[in-house]
Amino acid sequence: MDRELYGREAVLEPSGLAARLIGLTPHAFAGVRYEHGDDPPVTVFTGGRGMGKTALLKQIRNAYRRGTPLALLDCAHVEEPAEHGPGWSPVTGALAELAVQLSPRVLSAKPVEFPRLALGLAAVASISWSQEDDERARRDLQRLGPVLSTVDESRGAASTWVGKVLAKLAATVADGAAPLAGLLAEATAETLLEDVFGRYQRRSEGWYGDYRSAGGNGKLGLRQIAVDFSQGGGRRADAEGFLVGALVEDLRRAYVGLTRRGTRRGRPVILLDNAHLPLGRRLVEPVLRDRAGGRRDQVVVIASSRDRDHEGLRRAARLKLPEVAHRAPCPRGTDVTSGVLAVELTPLSAAQTRSLFDRHDPAGRTPPELPGGVLRLTGGRPLGVALLAQVVGGTPERDRGALTPGALLDLAVEVREDSPAVPVAETLLDLLLPALRPEEAAALTVLAAAHDEESARALARTRLRAASVEGDVALRLRDALRADGWAAGTARPDGAEAAGAGGRAGAAPSYFVTDPLLRVLLLHRLRFHDGDAPAYAAWRAVHETLLTHYGPRPAPYRLRQELALGRTDGAVTALRETFADPDVNGWLDRLLFVTSAPFPRDPHRFGDDPRRAVALGRDPGAVGELTGLDEGTTALHQSVRRLLHAVWLLTDPLALPDDDVVARMAHELRELSGRHLTGSLPLWDAATHWPRDIRAWRAPSSPPGSQDGA
Repeated sequence: MDRELYGREAVLEPSGLAARLIGLTPHAFAGVRYEHGDDPPVTVFTGGRGMGKTALLKQIRNAYRRGTPLALLDCAHVEEPAEHGPGWSPVTGALAELAVQLSPRVLSAKPVEFPRLALGLAAVASISWSQEDDERARRDLQRLGPVLSTVDESRGAASTWVGKVLAKLAATVADGAAPLAGLLAEATAETLLEDVFGRYQRRSEGWYGDYRSAGGNGKLGLRQIAVDFSQGGGRRADAEGFLVGALVEDLRRAYVGLTRRGTRRGRPVILLDNAHLPLGRRLVEPVLRDRAGGRRDQVVVIASSRDRDHEGLRRAARLKLPEVAHRAPCPRGTDVTSGVLAVELTPLSAAQTRSLFDRHDPAGRTPPELPGGVLRLTGGRPLGVALLAQVVGGTPERDRGALTPGALLDLAVEVREDSPAVPVAETLLDLLLPALRPEEAAALTVLAAAHDEESARALARTRLRAASVEGDVALRLRDALRADGWAAGTARPDGAEAAGAGGRAGAAPSYFVTDPLLRVLLLHRLRFHDGDAPAYAAWRAVHETLLTHYGPRPAPYRLRQELALGRTDGAVTALRETFADPDVNGWLDRLLFVTSAPFPRDPHRFGDDPRRAVALGRDPGAVGELTGLDEGTTALHQSVRRLLHAVWLLTDPLALPDDDVVARMAHELRELSGRHLTGSLPLWDAATHWPRDIRAWRAPSSPPGSQDGA
């Protein structure tokens, strides 16, 4: 998705958000007026898995990396060095990586130097060195080489200064001084200042005079920052925050020195992926605190967060992606987090989805409804839309005309040219749930069939006893989903508690796995992962367990489970028997609820869906089973049967709308309207509004017409 923006133009157009923050157009690096003057906000893109946050940060990197100092860091993947000492933390590791990425020459401007950061990192690295373990000290010092090379490439890469630091360490011990963190930090800093830093760079030591208890003395500040880092807890957090400030100060100095004025254009850029994690907060909050206190810098910080309600965004200015195309106001208040601009990434539109499909199917061989079906299935997530469009491109043209969203999930795709094709559904699921362990993914596959926490725990007690006798694995997985940005375990809608006992159910059931795409992919794995067609043992066992859980009465939850097992007679009979009830809206809700069941389909099935023949009246079913019913009741039964199959097919996210079935659904609803003695209006309204909802890729409205024009 790097060649085309697909909805991200608001950020990467020549006058988009990135250009107005950085002061340069992407790629061409022409000057752009800063929108926020000398007080740029920390910009955070928010959105769940698959919404394109990482892809957008990479696009910004690709657009600006040769035009201004730039670094991209994933806060979820800061590599921990082997056998490091206590002077390393994720924050110090991240700062070292950022400095190395930010330092190279760009646009004929000299490389950025990081003397203040280098001194601070060297000071805290020394906190546990001793003469008895000088090998650890040597390893820690050598890891500082890349950061010191930003100060002086030749001296920083040499090893002579390492030997001198070790010699001072030995002398300190020989003199009888205890290997205290502060003394070692001071000795290390002195060696660096003498052997690596130039005359002007040595002044950078003075910056640490502003640290706690330093009293303007840089040497004391370096000693104190090492002591605080060694103590851990809040003291370490203070030390790390000051080191973040050192990185920012080094960047600021690169833009304000007399010899640099006019040689640098734009602003340096720090991109932080997964900044909702603790490391992201430790990197961003010191910048926000300094800016709130009046300190100004030139750094553009752009981050991503899966958690739009993160505490660090509590007073952020909030806008949606299209709203920042030309202007992105971010008024600063008294709260530190008011310096954050939170931009919510929006789903792809129908036009953007079709553009992606046209790119992979320029001849237009796929059904015209397929992009809309994929948009409905994925919720407009760029990750899902792009992958399924890529699958179309890899499908032989002769087969494209029969493709449905479900058929796309059954196929394989070459994600990389140097790797064999992989199953689409499994690949997409792994991309959306990268943090789950295999045993957790297996358990979640079972629990995806559940409606709520109660039924999930019932499944866990029966089907996952090895993982949790009491069904607590369901609660652990619920919490894991929430921590990963997925809503899970929501309560049933109003009235649904009674539905389990035979009362009215809401038209939209609640689910343990609430995200539609994630649930569809997990249910796909449940049905097909074992490769045991036509038995589908795991699928049948899970849904039979839920059938038992809901008891013998023909309540909506039980009838829905029967449909998931391919048994429709019970649902048709129950709907026929309750058709005369005066609460017609409740009857329509039960119809929608029951037909929300996943269809027990076969893999790699091309051609008409079997529900289509029933909906169109071409498959009357076992007519002999209706023996004993009078002519009117038999006609009502068959009409309800056709309607149930039509709604089941038309609302299936893995199928495509069918004009003939839509027309038949409307016909059956009007016929039923004429049959009902007192409640014909809701049925007539459904015949008018439900086809409109289906064609607009909306769920049928309840009551009919309540979403009209939405």
